[in-house]
Amino acid sequence: QVQLVESGGGLVQAGGSLRLSCAASGSIFGITTMGWHRQAPGKQRELVADIGVSGMTNYADSIKGRFTISRDNAKNTVTLQMTSLKPEDTAVYYCYAHVRTMATTRYSGYWGQGTQVTVSS
Repeated sequence: QVQLVESGGGLVQAGGSLRLSCAASGSIFGITTMGWHRQAPGKQRELVADIGVSGMTNYADSIKGRFTISRDNAKNTVTLQMTSLKPEDTAVYYCYAHVRTMATTRYSGYWGQGTQVTVSS
């Protein structure tokens, strides 16, 4: 079984910064993509950023230039450095990982429980 645990969420003022972290644990054989999605009240979950095992990144247009995603393959962790935060960034942020476990031969997607990010005006 795989667990993804997020940390680093909180309440900040507009223009501030937060750093989100996610650690994957369990019987992990390998991880390809890791990333972050978010869901604001009344809205659908959307991709924020993801990063492949090689370090190739994808960013949503709404956060380009403000957020930076990175990972540590040795530790099975992914981080999201968020700067210049805006009220519209307020959402629950979910860690995602595409994981193959020791007990399987295929990769499957796993989600963390989410961490709240609130940006005030």
